[in-house]
Amino acid sequence: MNLVVQTLVDGLVLGGIYALAAVGFSLIFGVLHVINLSHGILVLIGAYLALVCSQAVGVDPLLTMPIVMAVLFVAGYAYQRLLIQRAVDRSPFGSMLLTFGVALMLQNIMIWVFSPDMKNITPSYAFASFRIAGVTFDAVRVSALAASLVLLSCLALLLKFSPLGRVIRATAQQTLAAQLCGVNVRHVYALTFAVSAAFAGAAGIVIGIILPFSPADESLWTLNAFVVVVLGGVGSPAGALLGGLLLGVVNTLTAQYVGPSFPNVTMFLLLVLLLLVRPNGLLGNAFSASR
Repeated sequence: MNLVVQTLVDGLVLGGIYALAAVGFSLIFGVLHVINLSHGILVLIGAYLALVCSQAVGVDPLLTMPIVMAVLFVAGYAYQRLLIQRAVDRSPFGSMLLTFGVALMLQNIMIWVFSPDMKNITPSYAFASFRIAGVTFDAVRVSALAASLVLLSCLALLLKFSPLGRVIRATAQQTLAAQLCGVNVRHVYALTFAVSAAFAGAAGIVIGIILPFSPADESLWTLNAFVVVVLGGVGSPAGALLGGLLLGVVNTLTAQYVGPSFPNVTMFLLLVLLLLVRPNGLLGNAFSASR
């Protein structure tokens, strides 16, 4: 019984990280209608920036999160305005090809700068743990899950109650009406992408403290984000959380009781079944009500 509970706890922790890594992808897809194939590389940039900052300053990696998010916010805004928007204006599929090319380019730059070897971020409490009712909790995993839930809650509050969130939701639901009301749609798109990039960077930090990472992992995190969005629904932090938790639990249960080689098989089987039963995801499209 303890093994089942331990597996479920590990799955929920992993699912929270999946959700945080996917919420930016979900936001871009829901608002900009762009499939960002460079999302995984933004996650890894966050991990590498945290690694460099924590080693240079000697602080807890989670404390570098504001710096990393700020850097990626600015970079994401420029990326969308200078590259992605121009590709979208020229061709409906131009943005997909562009982001794929950028991901390959940045991946090779990372290999050149950091080497293709696995890296990991080791906080001071990396090997600390505690037990509750026979279930072991790693301090680093609990910290990662707590950070993920706090960030997802902050994003949900931002989208629901802040002026920026209201403008983002209005633009996603009725772009033409937003333009007629004086909203600078291109600016809103860039801000949305910037927020997404910032949260991708934060996800990279959380991933880096519990899992080893390398430049080759960028496609893995892009794929995981896509699966989470399909499972949970587009544009909603709650949908990303639900999809991430479901994916995490399914992966850990499969690895424990079927075999460590089968989580991807189970993941894609679940994906296919959900597409057949509920194509819009468990919570649907958060921005579809007014379309």
